[in-house]
Amino acid sequence: MKRLLFILSLLICHLTFSPTGTRAQGWPAHYGGVMLQAFYWDSFDDSQWSELSAQSDRLQGTFDLVWLPQSGYCGGTSMGYDDLYWFSNYNSSFGNEQQLRQLISTFSDKGIKTVADVVINHRKNLSNWVDFPAETYRGVTYQMTSTDIVANDDDGATRNWATQNGYSLSENNDTGEGWGGMRDLDHKSQNVQTCVKAYLQFLRNDLGYAGFRYDMVKGYSPAFTALYNSAAQPEFSVGECWDGTTTIRNWIDGTALDGTPTSAAFDFQFRYTVRNAMNNTNYSRLAQQNDGNWPLVSSSYEAGRYRRWAVTFVENHDTERRSNATQDPLVKDTLAANAYMLAMPGTPCVFFKHWQAYPAQIKAMVAARKLAGINNESSYRNVVSTSACYVNTVDDKLTVAVGNVAEADKALNSRQWIKAVEGYHYAYYLPASLNTAYADLPSGTYEGAQQVRLSAITTTTGNIIVYTTDGSTPTISSTKAAQGGTVTIPVGTTTLTVGLLNGTTVSAVTTRQYVVKEREGDKPADIPAFCTVADGEVCAFFEAPATWTSTIHCWAWTNTPSDNFTYSENHNWPGVSCTLIGTHVNGNKVWKWTWDGTRQNNTSAKQPAFIIFNNNGAPQTDDMPFQNGGYYTKDGLRGTVTPTAINTVATDASQQSNDCYDLQGRRLSGQPVRKGLYIRGGRIYSY
Repeated sequence: MKRLLFILSLLICHLTFSPTGTRAQGWPAHYGGVMLQAFYWDSFDDSQWSELSAQSDRLQGTFDLVWLPQSGYCGGTSMGYDDLYWFSNYNSSFGNEQQLRQLISTFSDKGIKTVADVVINHRKNLSNWVDFPAETYRGVTYQMTSTDIVANDDDGATRNWATQNGYSLSENNDTGEGWGGMRDLDHKSQNVQTCVKAYLQFLRNDLGYAGFRYDMVKGYSPAFTALYNSAAQPEFSVGECWDGTTTIRNWIDGTALDGTPTSAAFDFQFRYTVRNAMNNTNYSRLAQQNDGNWPLVSSSYEAGRYRRWAVTFVENHDTERRSNATQDPLVKDTLAANAYMLAMPGTPCVFFKHWQAYPAQIKAMVAARKLAGINNESSYRNVVSTSACYVNTVDDKLTVAVGNVAEADKALNSRQWIKAVEGYHYAYYLPASLNTAYADLPSGTYEGAQQVRLSAITTTTGNIIVYTTDGSTPTISSTKAAQGGTVTIPVGTTTLTVGLLNGTTVSAVTTRQYVVKEREGDKPADIPAFCTVADGEVCAFFEAPATWTSTIHCWAWTNTPSDNFTYSENHNWPGVSCTLIGTHVNGNKVWKWTWDGTRQNNTSAKQPAFIIFNNNGAPQTDDMPFQNGGYYTKDGLRGTVTPTAINTVATDASQQSNDCYDLQGRRLSGQPVRKGLYIRGGRIYSY
C-alpha cells in the first residue's frame, strides 16, 4: 500500500510540475562529442576558473563538454559536495562568480559547453543540523526548513536532535539510500521541489550551464530527476549511479518521461572492465563481464540499447588514487585505457589528470574518433581477443588495438586498414577507403615541440607522402616522408600541409594549423645543489609536480637486450620506490632513484635505456630516454648532474659551514660541521 501511494504521489508531481508538451532529452542521440572532467580531488589550483579559461584554446576542437566542480560557496575550502549556497554566493574554492561566468562564456565562444556538478541529495547547514540559508533570487526568497529533511535522516540521529531542540522533520522517509554526512532532503516536499527547480533553472538559464551531472543519484528516486530535468530542460544530464549494470539501467529507465529517459548515467562497469584488463596486463579481460555485470556499451543487444545513455570513463575524482582514502585506481597503461575508451560507443569522459599528462596523445585519439564519425550509439565487433592484444572494429570506420599492437598488424588486412595513430600499447587504424593524407595531430594550440605522425590512408598503391611546413601546397619536389614517419613542429606558428604524390600529381591534401608555445619543461633546469652523483653510480632525479603526493616510483628498462632495472619485490609495476632527497626552491619535492645493481635478466646492459617516473602507479611520465644523472620533470629531461668525486677535507670546516648542505639538501647555516659527507659548490666533501 505504501509503495502504491508513493507511485501515485510521483505521478501527481509529474502532472503538476512538468511543463506541458516539453520533455528533457537527457542525452542527444547519435552524439559524437567528448567530455572532459576538469577537476580531480583537491584540484584547487589547476581547476581555478581563471586557469581553465586560459586553457580554452587547447581544449577547443577536442572537448565538446567540460564538467566543472560544484561552483557554489560551501563555507570554506571544499570540492563542493557539502553544498551550502545555491543562488547568492558563488565565491567558491575555484574562483568568484564573475570568473565563473567568464569561463562559461569563454568556453561557449570556443564551441565548448559546460556541465554543472549538481548536489541535491543532501545539503549543508549554516550552524546546526537544520538551519539552511535564506537566499533571494529575482525577488523570490528560497529557504529550506527542518521539515524538508527526511524523517529517517542519519538513521534517526537527526530526529533525536530535532526532538531535543524543538524542531520537526518531514513525515516522509528517504526515497533512496541514506547518507550520514549531511541532511538528506525530502524530494516529496513541495518546498524542496520548488527550491531545486529554481536552482537548476538558475544554473541553466542565468549562469549558462548546458547540462548537469547529478551527484549520488541513488539517494533519491530517479523520478525526481525526471521532474527536475523537465523543469530545467538541460541539453545534457548524467547521473552518478555507482552500482552494477542492472541498477544503473533501472535508474536510467526510472528517469523516463513518455517512455524516454531524461538522463544518461556513468558506465561504471565499463570503467571496472578497463581497469581490470589494464592493471592485470590481460587485454582479453576487455571482453569479460565484471562480477556478472556488462558495460552499458556492451555489444549485446540488452546492454547495447543503453549506449545512448552511457557516459564512459576510466578514472574520476572518486576512483583515482588518493593518499587519504582507499581507492581502486587505474595504475598502468593509462594511454591504452583512454585509447580504448575514445574509440568505443558511449560518450567518453576524459579524466583531468590524464589530459594534463597526455594532451597531444588524447587530442590525436579524439581527432581520429571524430574523423571516423564514432558516436554514442555506434556498434562494434571484436577482431582479436588474447591476453596480449585486444582489437575492436567500430562501425567499420575505426579499429582500435590495445596491448601488443604487432598482433593487430598481423590480424588486420593491411590493404583495408591503415595505421594512423600509435603509442605505447595502443594503435588506431582507419579504413584505406578514406583516400587521404593523414597527420595524426589535429590543428590546435600546444606546449612544447610536437611530433606529428604522417600516413597515407589510401587504397591506391605507389603513393609517396610529401609535405611542407610553410603553408604552401606540396609538389613533387617537396620533402618526402615514409609511411608512419614523423615531422617535428617547433615552437611558433606552423602550417603543415601533407599530400599524396603519385607520379607527378599530388592529391588528397590535408592541412594542419599549429600554435606551439614554449613549455616550462623546455627551459633549462635549475638543478638543486643537493642533487649529486657519485663516481660509478647509476641514478636519476625527478622533480615531482605538486599534485603528485604519493611516494614516487621508478620503472627503468632496456629493450635490446630485454632487461629491467627496477623490478620491485613482487616483480610488478609501478617499480621501485625512489628516495626523497629535498625540496626545490619552487616547492616541488625532488626524488632520486639509484640502481641497486640487480636486474631481471643476466645481460650485458650496464644501465637502462628508458625510464618512467610515476606517482605510486598513476599518473606517470611518458617513456623517457635514460640519461645517467638525468634531472627529469614530468615534461622530460631537464638537465644532467655530472658524477662528483668525494673530496676529503682534513681540517675543521666549521668556518665554511654557511656554504654547506647535508645530503638531504638542508643548509647548515653556521652550525658546526660534524664528521660525514656534505655538499659545497656542487661537490661532495668528507669532513
